[in-house]
Amino acid sequence: MTDYQTMENGVSMGILPKRDAVIVRGRGTRVWDAAGKEYIDCIGGIGTANIGHSHPAVAEAVTRQVNRLTICPDSFYNDVRAELGAALVEAAPAGLDRLFLCNSGTEAVEAALKFARAVTGKTGVIAAQRGFHGRTFGALSATWNPKYRAPFEPLVPGFSHVRYNDPAAMEEAIGEETAAVILEVVQGEGGVRVADGGYLKRVEALCRERGALFIVDEVQTGFGRTGAMFACEHHGIRPDILCLAKAMAGGLPVGAALCGDAVQGVPSMSHGNTFGGSPVICAAGLATLRVLDEEGLVENAREAGGYFREGLAALAHPAVREIRGMGLIIGVELKSRVTPVLRGLMERGVLALPAGNTVLRFLPPLSISTEEIDQVVAATHEALDALGENPSSGRSGPGRGEGNSRDRRRAGRGRTAAREGK
Repeated sequence: MTDYQTMENGVSMGILPKRDAVIVRGRGTRVWDAAGKEYIDCIGGIGTANIGHSHPAVAEAVTRQVNRLTICPDSFYNDVRAELGAALVEAAPAGLDRLFLCNSGTEAVEAALKFARAVTGKTGVIAAQRGFHGRTFGALSATWNPKYRAPFEPLVPGFSHVRYNDPAAMEEAIGEETAAVILEVVQGEGGVRVADGGYLKRVEALCRERGALFIVDEVQTGFGRTGAMFACEHHGIRPDILCLAKAMAGGLPVGAALCGDAVQGVPSMSHGNTFGGSPVICAAGLATLRVLDEEGLVENAREAGGYFREGLAALAHPAVREIRGMGLIIGVELKSRVTPVLRGLMERGVLALPAGNTVLRFLPPLSISTEEIDQVVAATHEALDALGENPSSGRSGPGRGEGNSRDRRRAGRGRTAAREGK
């Protein structure tokens, strides 16, 4: 058998640490490694696999488009690009009726920052502590974590960070030279921290009053992840620019900046890229939007997310400090480092993410079932027990400590049976 780990290590820069598995296949909520081991995937391509891995609708759309036209520069019109643009505008919050297509979330944020400076004539950008917006120079300047920033300083001038969920701090920060405020509705990388709706509305109002653009970064929360098509819809806010990517094209690289009426006068030829709006990616995006609608995945994210969080809370594990989230972006803050728990989950056939040093993050495909959630919760219980803080030898029920917590979770859940019957 080919040693793919050695092969990849031999050519990789080694910037990102790798786990001890070669993932070779995926379908729906599951992936398999080269040894044939099966995992429930609660990483979901870092939030890109909202409709599941290798969805046949995306595979068929991509194959058909590759055989028809692979690339078309943005200097020409294209039928599939036009259809995707119209579909995105239709799906987006009201007023976001124009867009720029690119290749990633970082690129969507870069476009938003450039557009804000271009149309306001100002340079200041205010972001939040613990916020994450990407790793290129503009997006990195908006990102807060020093471990990402420090090796590449000095960064782009004009950026500042204020406390998240603190309207008074934002009111003090927005000044005459503020071009934009950029925020996440849920801080994913920053620990799965959920914004208060009143806070977001106040920031929106302050931006309107003081002539700054309000940029909402939904790279991770868009396309049903939080139980609404876009997380800002939970609070009725209307950003001037909405940054999207990740789950937009069924796992293929894509990004978009959707813009409202305040974004006028971006100079011609001042921004662009080669691959943004490729017909193949646009075909995948159209297929993804159809699957989200036809399979009821946004609703499933809302209901399954509640079931998932209740199941984790029912464990009442002493190693857990807090459970946070919205829909199927879920964070479990631990009292110790998360790495041993990630390893323990992987041993038990579950893949999950960190969100900082002490937060366990779950981003499964939106099609995850209650049975799979039960398996993930049971595996989480075992992985936490393995830390030595709560031995399960004294628990009644099945030897793996699953029965009692599952019984408590299922009490009074009439809605679960109804959802499973869809």
